[in-house]
Amino acid sequence: MISCSMQIDKSIFGQNWKKFLFWGIAFVLLGMVAASAAVFTTLLTVIFIGFIILIAGAIIMVDAVTFWRGKMSGLLLHLVMGLLYVVVGMMLIQSPFKASISLTLLLGIFYLALGVFRTVYALSHRMPRWGLNLFHALVTLALGALILANWPASSLYIIGLFVGIDLIFCGYVYIMGALAGHAMQK
Repeated sequence: MISCSMQIDKSIFGQNWKKFLFWGIAFVLLGMVAASAAVFTTLLTVIFIGFIILIAGAIIMVDAVTFWRGKMSGLLLHLVMGLLYVVVGMMLIQSPFKASISLTLLLGIFYLALGVFRTVYALSHRMPRWGLNLFHALVTLALGALILANWPASSLYIIGLFVGIDLIFCGYVYIMGALAGHAMQK
């Protein structure tokens, strides 16, 4: 019978416990800021994603003109793709309130999928205090279910709030791993 669990060299946790503790504290602090300013975090996230998509569209359009020029089907397709990116990016930037509704739906789906992957990871790797990783996975699944259950009514604040909650739990897992690693070092 083949075992699904993977053994991790536990001495790595003992050697790096301070680094894990630092990252854990950083995640908790970032999560607290994101959750306490949930509407701002939501709008900032939407606008940031809009700028990324807008810049990507500009790059695709520059690529279309510089590389695909003379290759008519490639030029036209790349120009249309770049234009689509630019239009979507501008829509996110200009209407972050409306865009948060669509992104909230995607975030709910994302957290459900992430929760499944985190569950598989926690059960297969069995790192120190692996039960906390499993708990984190279940919280992630619950966040996804809550987002989808309250969508679209809570779209304006839910992205920032749940991202903050997820970051806090992620930090907690890092901190507990760091404490376990510190205990192993002794």
